[in-house]
Amino acid sequence: MQQLCRILTMLVTAGLGWGQHTKFIGHFPPANGDGTVDVIVRYKNHQGGAALSRLESHKAKHRRSLESIGSAVTIPATELERLAADPDVESIAPDLPVAATDFNGQPDYGWMTVTGISTARGTLPYDGSGIAVAIIDSGLDEREDLKDSSGHSRIVYKQSFVPGDNNAADAYGHGDHVAGVVGGIGKKSTGGKFDYWIRGIATNVKYVNLRVLDKNGSSTDSTVIAAIQKAIALKSVYNIRIINLSLGRPVSTSYGNDPLCQAVQQAWNAGIVVVVAAGNEGRNNSVGTDGYATILSPANSPYVITVGAMNTNSTRSRSDDTITSYSSKGPSLIDHIVKPDIVAPGNRIISLRDSASTLDNAYPQNRVPVYIYSTDTGTSTPDYYQMSGTSAAAPSVSGAVALMLQKDPGLTPDIVKARLMKTAAKLPLIKTVAVDPVTNVAYISQQDIFTVGAGYLDVQAALASTEMPVGNALSPSAAMDRTTGNVYIVGATSAVWGSTAAWGTSAVWGSSAVWGSSAVWGSSGAYGTSAVWGSSAVWGSSAVWGSSAVWGSSAVWGSSAVWGSSAVWGSSTQVSAEAARVAIYGDN
Repeated sequence: MQQLCRILTMLVTAGLGWGQHTKFIGHFPPANGDGTVDVIVRYKNHQGGAALSRLESHKAKHRRSLESIGSAVTIPATELERLAADPDVESIAPDLPVAATDFNGQPDYGWMTVTGISTARGTLPYDGSGIAVAIIDSGLDEREDLKDSSGHSRIVYKQSFVPGDNNAADAYGHGDHVAGVVGGIGKKSTGGKFDYWIRGIATNVKYVNLRVLDKNGSSTDSTVIAAIQKAIALKSVYNIRIINLSLGRPVSTSYGNDPLCQAVQQAWNAGIVVVVAAGNEGRNNSVGTDGYATILSPANSPYVITVGAMNTNSTRSRSDDTITSYSSKGPSLIDHIVKPDIVAPGNRIISLRDSASTLDNAYPQNRVPVYIYSTDTGTSTPDYYQMSGTSAAAPSVSGAVALMLQKDPGLTPDIVKARLMKTAAKLPLIKTVAVDPVTNVAYISQQDIFTVGAGYLDVQAALASTEMPVGNALSPSAAMDRTTGNVYIVGATSAVWGSTAAWGTSAVWGSSAVWGSSAVWGSSGAYGTSAVWGSSAVWGSSAVWGSSAVWGSSAVWGSSAVWGSSAVWGSSTQVSAEAARVAIYGDN
């Protein structure tokens, strides 16, 4: 436990590094080999020539303007303290590395899922026509499956943000796979010899290709932010209503200070639904959390729709589907945001293959096996490839959103998110086991709120919903009243979740038996030992939660006007349990 507390202290105080200046945001990695650091600097009075001149006076190399987020620069580490002393500098954040959220380990048992979701896709009267999805990923290629029925490309715009590489094609092999799940038409899987028609959810969407991942699937905060801002700028030109982000990186600061989270919030406020992969760290027990608190950024933003990955277990029926062992779990570090919001199929999803791409060369076993054909005796189809991870789950949700917006173009991002979460199929509160076939290690998952969110994506139910809730759909946070040991799901009073009986929390996240019963949350038999919930690395030290200045004051948390009122949240959201107490405060 002492080691966990040291890890936690590092996370909590990471923003006070480099001389512990209060303007430093997040955890700064070691300096580059030449003694420089890549940072994002925000000035109080926005950008301009004067700000750039001051940066140059600190020997900073300006790399990219990020509008209201700040400027991406490379600066000698020795200059950081002096730069922070500038009264016009609001904050300095590290320009952190970002990676694709594909899972390249051994996926859970179960074979291929042919489409992005198990649904009667052919019976839906919508195909995403008129809607554009910005695929911020490793690029897209001109593929038959990404054309319309007349043979015209549906990629309406392309741009690479990868430094030094202006080619927007997919060299990594990830972006095309994601795009295929969103809306591939299955052109290369039709005909008598095929057993399956491999197509996506919204087969007539337009694609805006904004490449940010290099040939190794790597990127940076500033690169992704630049692409998000381009999507916002092009929104009205191409009717971009959705951004798909099947990428992320570890959380190092509050979402309110995180430049990457600030960028997705800007897109959300601009009327774009942002769908983000939760991450694939659910098996990560490196700090004794059994994979809890491993949600990546920007999936930790309460604005976005965060998607976890389900395993279809090789059947068409959804009744036997289970959460994958690698899907990242909430709550988010630092802010304790309840995540993921929803789950969708993500285990061994078949979609487009990029021949000779980095992934294709590294994992040739993922090329679709021959039995996809009924009459062919070859070794594999050259056009399709299977991947696992929340990277493959998120685009199913993006495709579903495209159908919803085609049906009702007036929907706001908040209404879309609320409808998806309320209509999601509620999953049973059970434990599942996945055994790695190579290492023979068993991973136990619990289908709780921090693992499956509001439930399993149900496209048809979401399309059938006509409710128009008023308010925001920010994901709530988890908090505890230490004096009583009661845990509450806390959100803004303007949130849709608690506003009416129709949109109460029990309707969105499940029955009151799931949320309100102390037997469900309190029993160590149901929710495990303090090894799962008790780690201070998940919830934070008393410096974060214990101080009355932070949350102990009745003026902040104790007032029923803020969150205690049953009129806002209702008693069914209360969790009273020793296990929940341990979850937040640790067992020390």
